[in-house]
Parts: sequence; structure tokens; C-alpha cells
Amino acid sequence: MTILINNQSFTLHQSGVALWEDKNILLISDVHLGKVAHFRKNGIGIPEEAIYENFSRLSKVLDFFNPEKVIFLGDLFHSKINNEWNYFVEWKSNYVQQMILVEGNHDIIDSQYYSELNIEIHSELLIDDFLLTHHPTEKEGLFNFCGHIHPGIKLKGLGRQFLSLSCFFRKPNQLIFPAFGEFTGNAYLIPSVNDQVYAITKEEVIAIALN
Repeated sequence: MTILINNQSFTLHQSGVALWEDKNILLISDVHLGKVAHFRKNGIGIPEEAIYENFSRLSKVLDFFNPEKVIFLGDLFHSKINNEWNYFVEWKSNYVQQMILVEGNHDIIDSQYYSELNIEIHSELLIDDFLLTHHPTEKEGLFNFCGHIHPGIKLKGLGRQFLSLSCFFRKPNQLIFPAFGEFTGNAYLIPSVNDQVYAITKEEVIAIALN
């Protein structure tokens, strides 16, 4: 699905990423690499093969869009360095695109590690009249791209059936990105009259009628 924001085109993809068409920038939020290894270290029974899923999904979206630049909207890595960092180093070596991390609350790994991979780090990023942050932020005159919330929507069907989906959650001056990573969970938001919801299915992104 392609939407317009401030006369710029953005393609929303069912993986939870968005391509800023006019800039050829891929925007991704809340990958939470290292979370599977973190869980396994703490005795939670997740198969080791799950570690590779995020890297596989990242490769698929980069190969599909072939962007000039990739911007991660925070929480790229879940916590301290663990063995998934080595997989990340190997994965990064396959791509020549400029990569930027807008720091999130989980991004506690020393910036030197990212510098060695030629990944820039910013607390926030301003591109034209767009403000890119991790936490939802409001600044007058700017449209905010952010993550952190892991937005989801619950849809009521016939009878008492409910469907829970991740989503892009758009407010008048803000677009909250879904979490890209596996095992991240959702916060189910209740839209107001001025909000727009773009729900994610396995095959596509769909606009949800709110009235």
C-alpha cells in the first residue's frame, strides 16, 4: 500500500517496513535482534533456529526494495551483546547500503561496535519536515516517524470473533511503525476519529475503516 504524507510517497509493506519512495530510504523499527538468544540464556524454550528468522526477513525486504539507505527507528538490538551480534556482523557484510540507527531504549550496546560496521547513530534524525525518533514525539511543524509502541489493532467480526493484527498507526502528525522483530508482542491501540490504521496481514497491508 502506498500512502502520501506531506506530498511524499511511502510504500507500506506487510513485513512492517516502509519505503520512502522519494528518498529511496527503507524505514524499519523494533527489530530486537538478540532477543531470542536473550530468552534462551534465561531458560525460555525457544528453538535456536528462531535466531535466524529476523535476519532472513531483513534480507528479504532489503533484496526486494534495494534501497539506497536503511534507517532503523530504534531497538535494533534487544539488550547486551550476545551471540546474535556475530550473526548481525555477518549479515551486515552482505549489504552496501548506508545504515543509520536512531537510538531506542533497548539500544545499550556501545556505539563503537556500530561504528566498526559503519552504522551511524543518532538520538533523533531530521529529514526535511520529517522527524525520525524511537519514542513517539510531537514537534510543531514536523511529521514524526517512530516505533517503540509495537502497535496492534483488534478487529471484531461476526458474533464474538476477534482478529488481532499488527499495524501502522497514523495520527495527524505521526506514523507509529509496527515492530519488525519476532517475539515482540503488540500494544493494542484504540484509534480516535482523526487516526488511520493500516493493518498487516500475511499478504498485504489494508486500510481499516474506523466508522
